[in-house]
Amino acid sequence: QLQASGGGLMQAGKSLTLSCVASGFTLDYHAFGWFRQAPGKEREWVSCINMNGDVTFYSDSVEGRFTVVRDNYKSALYLQMNSLKPEDTAVYYCAGDPTVITSTMRLSSAYRYWGQGTLVTVSS
Repeated sequence: QLQASGGGLMQAGKSLTLSCVASGFTLDYHAFGWFRQAPGKEREWVSCINMNGDVTFYSDSVEGRFTVVRDNYKSALYLQMNSLKPEDTAVYYCAGDPTVITSTMRLSSAYRYWGQGTLVTVSS
């Protein structure tokens, strides 16, 4: 089970870190992705990290502002979000799967295990 947390109401320009904690299984061999869904829009990919943590990708909209990090000892995944913008407002989801490979990490359809989502609201 994945549990996402850390969302909240933030002003533009501020920073926020989301967490995704795994329970009931070890995430050592899982690749992970962060996705988000804004009101009235389809879910979109934000970032992903491979099981070793040495390969990360970011969507163009968050490149340079967001950082994804994993801590296998804590069975946790983090998304550090800096310089938040109103367009970052969305429900953020973490997803993981041990079968996901680097070439498919950006695809939501590649992940079988999803957290429940945490809402991030950025005011201007």
